[in-house]
Amino acid sequence: MPTAPTADHILTARQALTAADPALVRIVDAVPPFEWRLRTGGFEGLFRMIVEQQVSVAAAASIWRRVVEGLGEVTPQAVLARPVEDLRTLGLSGQKARYGHEIARAHVEGHIDFDHLERLDDAEAIAALTAIKGVGLWTAETFLMFCEGRTDVFPGGDVALQEAMRWADRLDDRPTQKQAYARAEAWRPHRSVAAHLLWSWYGAVKRGEISLEAAA
Repeated sequence: MPTAPTADHILTARQALTAADPALVRIVDAVPPFEWRLRTGGFEGLFRMIVEQQVSVAAAASIWRRVVEGLGEVTPQAVLARPVEDLRTLGLSGQKARYGHEIARAHVEGHIDFDHLERLDDAEAIAALTAIKGVGLWTAETFLMFCEGRTDVFPGGDVALQEAMRWADRLDDRPTQKQAYARAEAWRPHRSVAAHLLWSWYGAVKRGEISLEAAA
């Protein structure tokens, strides 16, 4: 079962990041200690991420509650036992229902083993996840961070991270996905902690807790 990095691990990572990159010093100073946001892993965790995408937090919670109640248990077998149209009655779009079938089929047919995904390194796990129809790179990377507790994954395509990187480096333009990945290389092997810091900083700016002028 995946476990979240400990408070000591996160603290050590924060210290290493400030030592490696001066641009992160003010971010680390501004972001208080945080706990790792570990979610349910395995098939259920990935299916839930797909279900919750592109809807509000409230809507996502409501739909997922209906899915859990409708399926009884969230397993590949339970999902495959319900036709797409049946899954749609639980609040899923047709596309998300089909993606649920794709993820479940990948596990049942042995293309990916959600019960032992930790046996794969980050690159292998991302390749296995993105080989499933409906699972994009961002989803795979955030799944490894939030559902597997992996500490050196960085979703370079995330717009909020890109914007926070622009502020940190005082750039005129937001970095592209390719540029974000390249920039994050300086933060190995703590890229997931760097992402948490940048997200927290971005959120604080957007909520008005830190002025944009001070951040930029």
